[in-house]
Amino acid sequence: MNNPKQFRVLLYYKYVTIEDPKAYAELHLAFCRALGVRGRILIAEEGINGTISGTIDQCDAYMHAMHMDPRFADMVFKCDEVDDHVFKKIFVRHRDEIVTLGLEDDVDPNEVTGKHLDPEEFFKELQGDDVIIIDARNDYEYDLGHFRNAIRPDVRTFKEFPQWVRENLAEHKEKKILAYCTGGIRCEKFTGFLLKEGFSDVSQLHGGIIRYSQDPDVQGKLFDGRCYVFDERVSVPVNHADGEKIVSHCRHCGRPSDRYVNCANLDCDIQFFCCEECEHPQRRSCSKECAEAARHEYSPEISGSDYSFYR
Repeated sequence: MNNPKQFRVLLYYKYVTIEDPKAYAELHLAFCRALGVRGRILIAEEGINGTISGTIDQCDAYMHAMHMDPRFADMVFKCDEVDDHVFKKIFVRHRDEIVTLGLEDDVDPNEVTGKHLDPEEFFKELQGDDVIIIDARNDYEYDLGHFRNAIRPDVRTFKEFPQWVRENLAEHKEKKILAYCTGGIRCEKFTGFLLKEGFSDVSQLHGGIIRYSQDPDVQGKLFDGRCYVFDERVSVPVNHADGEKIVSHCRHCGRPSDRYVNCANLDCDIQFFCCEECEHPQRRSCSKECAEAARHEYSPEISGSDYSFYR
């Protein structure tokens, strides 16, 4: 009999006005430290965006406390059971935006956003003939896993999406658009931006890939690969119906691999796919130049999975 997991990961967001977000971030950090949870939380005037880990009791206490605040009374938490913390520390930071589009005329999802589709509705729409499926995440997230027939965005950061849309989708404003992201927060702004740009039929996956993977009826169908997450797990499974299908390949040998590592050249540090067999001979480097770089950090005794982008 398997022992029940004693820790949880909470993924959540809420677009709501927070007055004096800098002061609230300081108070929230003190609260999180007292509670003992770890993670990364962004707080801005437009709302809150967080991922934290803690024991079952700590996470229950955190959710209860947040729901006691009228601003977050209806905030939805996506929960995942894990064996231990998936963060080393707790960070609560004040930002200008919780999701950065960098527009002069920013998108307020409380005023304009795409139609929300539950996992079952999204699954049905995915199979339509005349639909454009857009992955509203970054290219390296798509490369690890994505919905079938989804467009791969040529962007490394979310704020690159407005230009990408104008250069690649301007001729398709009458098409039915389906958008998705990890937990839903980016789609709230992204679909609102599409509507403001003149797209007429725009929908989004409510709760993102995480909720879709947890839906008992859909079970992650039509998603290939794994979902990139911004914690020490790096990725989580999605398709529980058909089993995992590796869609990414080792940068060096080309064999199927979904193992992301950071380039050991500290002046590069990009993430790339590298199988265990290639890690040592390639010195966990993305190129020959990086393998020979002066500021190189590589130890054969430490697995690439232990070198995360949090170092």
